[in-house]
Amino acid sequence: MNASELKYKVESTGSYFFSRDSMKFFGDRMSNYGVRSAVVDTWDGEQVECWELYRRRPVLMGLGSSAYFDKRTFQRVFPKK
Repeated sequence: MNASELKYKVESTGSYFFSRDSMKFFGDRMSNYGVRSAVVDTWDGEQVECWELYRRRPVLMGLGSSAYFDKRTFQRVFPKK
């Protein structure tokens, strides 16, 4: 899985995560993203296999956190920190 494939699958769910406006707002580009596999503990106490979308370099205001997407449904997953 690469960032472009993940973008296509996430957009098919109706998500605006990769919309031009939201990426422009944060000063982000697709070339700044990488994808790797991860297992995430959620707030529900479940462990979910996810794709971790990470930023190679921080963007505006130091934003450098990762986003997680379920491998089966491609819905956004919010990990318990």
